Amino acid sequence: MRLLINFFRYFVGFLFIFSGLIKANDPLGLSYKMQEFFEVWGWQQFNATTLWLSISMNVLEIVAGFALIIGWQVKWVMRLLLALIVFFTFLTGYAFLSGKFKSCGCFGDCLPLSPLQSFLKDVLLALIIILLIVKQNFLAPILTTKKLWYALFTVTFLSLGIQLYALKYLPFIDCLPYKAGNNIIEKMKIPEGAKPDSFAITFKYKRNGEIIEFDDQHFPNNFDSTYEFIERFDKLITKGNAVAPIADFGLQTTNFVDTTLSILNKDSLYIFLLVKNFDDFKNWMNKDFVALQKMASSKKVPIFLVTADKENALKYWQNTEQILLADYTVLKSFGRANPTLVLMKQANILSKKSFADVNTFTKNINNYLQ
Repeated sequence: MRLLINFFRYFVGFLFIFSGLIKANDPLGLSYKMQEFFEVWGWQQFNATTLWLSISMNVLEIVAGFALIIGWQVKWVMRLLLALIVFFTFLTGYAFLSGKFKSCGCFGDCLPLSPLQSFLKDVLLALIIILLIVKQNFLAPILTTKKLWYALFTVTFLSLGIQLYALKYLPFIDCLPYKAGNNIIEKMKIPEGAKPDSFAITFKYKRNGEIIEFDDQHFPNNFDSTYEFIERFDKLITKGNAVAPIADFGLQTTNFVDTTLSILNKDSLYIFLLVKNFDDFKNWMNKDFVALQKMASSKKVPIFLVTADKENALKYWQNTEQILLADYTVLKSFGRANPTLVLMKQANILSKKSFADVNTFTKNINNYLQ
């Protein structure tokens, strides 16, 4: 029994650490997922708190999982893990039963799980954690008290540092369809072999005060003029997966003329400067960015400002011909940092860097021009 309990201890601990780390790679992604839940519940007033909630949740998962493995304050850690898994089970259960979410974000964008998969995973974890609580006398510390505190402090510091770094310099691993090396046009296509949704033509009729529903293959044998037509509609029979990885990408001029394909078919190098907001414009319009502008101009590499904020774009960007409007949801996925620099050739994403790494981005341009 002791061997089995300790196996479950390490299994649960490492799973919480893995879950926390994979989301810590992209805390903004979890923040956006939280906003999806808040919007469904009508809690949009809490959207401004989701980033810090995301960071805190990831730290808590990693530290709690690590604390279980090393045996620090087992009684309280087990209670914390049970509270977390009950909370997660509620969220994944709601996501599954409501049908309003494609993924709950439990493992971020790198390992997307369906709401049903996430819910079943959480139910299993809850049962294992309850077993661990019952048999917690088998869970002995594996380090001395002093070393336990040092280890917990180090893990807490690292889990926080990883997220702050990812927020400033972009995620360590880009799991979104806009990652460097991808072709936007190719990602706008439905994957080969994907199955479309299956529908049946369905009718509603009224007969003798009773509402009767049937599809076009199963008309009643006694169908006659006594059936009063109500409506006809398409009823979903089987949900398919025929969705393109990039389904909403589009670019417009400031006059709202679609220019998506003309930009993505440019044969020479060009740059997207992805700006979600202009709050820190004065900070990133510095000597490093001016140097990038001068270098790009001398090499005839145009810089297109891509934003959803037309008003501020016209206010801050001199070359209005190089302002492109895009949906805000595209900007959130394409560039996690604000702003994000993207080196393009045709629809190919050659390099993507946070503005904090503008000097590296400038060097990348020179490498492609050699």
